[in-house]
Amino acid sequence: MIDTVLAEQNRFYMKKNNLIRFAFGLVLLPMTAVTPTGLTPKVDVPQSVLVQKLNTTALVSLALNEPIDPTALLIKAQGDAIDAYYKKNDMPLYGLGQVMAQAAHDEDIDWRLIPGISVIESTGGIHSCVKVTNSFLGYGSCHINFESREKAIQIVAESLGGNNPKTAHYYDGKTTRQILRTYNSVIKTYPEKVLKVMDQIGPEDITTLDTTNLNGQAKTMINKDPVV
Repeated sequence: MIDTVLAEQNRFYMKKNNLIRFAFGLVLLPMTAVTPTGLTPKVDVPQSVLVQKLNTTALVSLALNEPIDPTALLIKAQGDAIDAYYKKNDMPLYGLGQVMAQAAHDEDIDWRLIPGISVIESTGGIHSCVKVTNSFLGYGSCHINFESREKAIQIVAESLGGNNPKTAHYYDGKTTRQILRTYNSVIKTYPEKVLKVMDQIGPEDITTLDTTNLNGQAKTMINKDPVV
């Protein structure tokens, strides 16, 4: 029992330290221009949407002399990556990335899970259920109305995270693959299809990305230290 508690504590502190190191690494990303009205990072070679968005947010915080919240940066980048995927594929759910990323954080599920399901179930909102409102995740087999798209995301995320008392016995304590198998037990390849989309959106743990040596460009130091 003691060993289990210690192991859990170690995982928590390791994750927290990764976030802090990641946030500090963002201020070392290459820049080629600083404007009088604020910091505007410009790069010659396209970078990962995740890192690019994180870098921009971190630089703005530094310019305004505001504290940098690693978790907030992480959720912001995840939401931007989701929206970038939707925008690239002309999907109507574009703009809901932040809601999905925040819901995933709140319910402790993979941040790519909800958008991944949305793509397989409704092609990112293109083929949403027509008989009910705001149903684009296949939840309830098109028999449940949701008052808004945001509410639909929150309700489904809560269920998948095992935090809805009515559905907890289906999802609580399961891996992402097991959650998907439970979510759709009819289509045998369902988990693989959703997982493939999730991988296209981005890596599960973006704190492992190297933010200090992208594209072989030189690092530019900013004469401020982030407050974490």
